Amino acid sequence: MPRSYNQKLKLLYLRDFLLKNSDEDHAVTIQDMIEMLAEHEIKAERKSLYDDLRTLGPDGYGMDIVQSGKYYKVVSRDFELQEVKLLVDMVQSSNFITSRKTSSLIAKLETLCSRFQGAGLQRAVYVRNRVKNMDESVYLNVDTVSEAISGDRQISFQYFSYNIAKERVLRHGGRVHTVSPFALIWVDQNYYLLGWYSETGELRHYRVDRMTRIQVLKKRREGREAFAATDMATYTNRVFSMFTGEPTRVRLRFAGRLADPVLDRFGTDVILVPDDEEHFTVTLDLVVSPQFYAWLTAFGEDAEILGPAAVREGYRRHLAGVLRHYDD
Repeated sequence: MPRSYNQKLKLLYLRDFLLKNSDEDHAVTIQDMIEMLAEHEIKAERKSLYDDLRTLGPDGYGMDIVQSGKYYKVVSRDFELQEVKLLVDMVQSSNFITSRKTSSLIAKLETLCSRFQGAGLQRAVYVRNRVKNMDESVYLNVDTVSEAISGDRQISFQYFSYNIAKERVLRHGGRVHTVSPFALIWVDQNYYLLGWYSETGELRHYRVDRMTRIQVLKKRREGREAFAATDMATYTNRVFSMFTGEPTRVRLRFAGRLADPVLDRFGTDVILVPDDEEHFTVTLDLVVSPQFYAWLTAFGEDAEILGPAAVREGYRRHLAGVLRHYDD
């Protein structure tokens, strides 16, 4: 590359060098900059670098470059370190993102801070060691479903589960499902497709990472009116871990100290009715499933199903089934 062309890249190389090699706790010198530019076949004198730093600094390009004696450092940037850590934690905690994709994304997030700070972010990946989704084709699934939604098309796919040998087993005898997709929902660290299933005339949800052989069809979507009438916030709150079940109006009684988890789960619009000085009741439209019972069990004696009787009996059978494993 001609030296004259390299000279035009001088400011860009300086900017990248400062962002990568300096932060509040680390600084670089003019000599460091001269040596870096020499590696790119760019000759630089100290006087010209002083001018370049003024051009890049607060009164010029706007970089927050601070000088202390012979040292220079960038003390703030578009994303502060705590913000980058928050993004990293979101990536790490997601079961939807595979281990390989997690490493790739975090490597890109590292570029938002200095190399010293980035090294700390990468170490956190190995410390966390969280369970990750095994199948990277889920990213293609999301793209395909999004394409169908934007193109107003139906899709077909097969649904599978894993057996104890970690092998895929097609569900429903390998049946091909045809669905009108309307929304992708992020629940419990997984993507779900909410779509209209015309065979039964209802909205159903499917885990995207359990879908395979997805095809976008030429057929236009059906079920628009049903989807338009669906409150998505209510839907995701009442369906526990996206398990299907029978929608039921349930009355519950909780100890007063459980107001926070109840509001966290169902939103602040639900009405908490004082029952006595230490308890409250709440009436909710829920999809009753084993996951609902499991959530309730976590509160022990501080939570009770008041009605209807069928849900109380279902919960009693759920608990009895669990206790049978410990009946010596």
